[in-house]
Amino acid sequence: MIAPVQGKVGQTVTLEGYADDFGSHIVAVEFTLDGGNSWVSHSTEKSSPDLMVHWTFSWKPEEAGAYQLKVRSVTEDGRKSPEAAVTELYISE
Repeated sequence: MIAPVQGKVGQTVTLEGYADDFGSHIVAVEFTLDGGNSWVSHSTEKSSPDLMVHWTFSWKPEEAGAYQLKVRSVTEDGRKSPEAAVTELYISE
């Protein structure tokens, strides 16, 4: 779980965190704002398998409301996090 975030319509919201798969090389971090129907992938292939991967996600909301951001990692053998990290985004006018 990532702490809830507040933002405003038209202003960029940036979140950041770390991913670790304890020895497996993380080659991508994926993000979704639509409940997991579609995922956007960010390559981390140049990261070290021995270190946590630092990630950032920036988004400019166009409508007020409550959103849920899910984040998961992908290892070089194609395994995805069994459970995504989740945060609530509360966007006001």
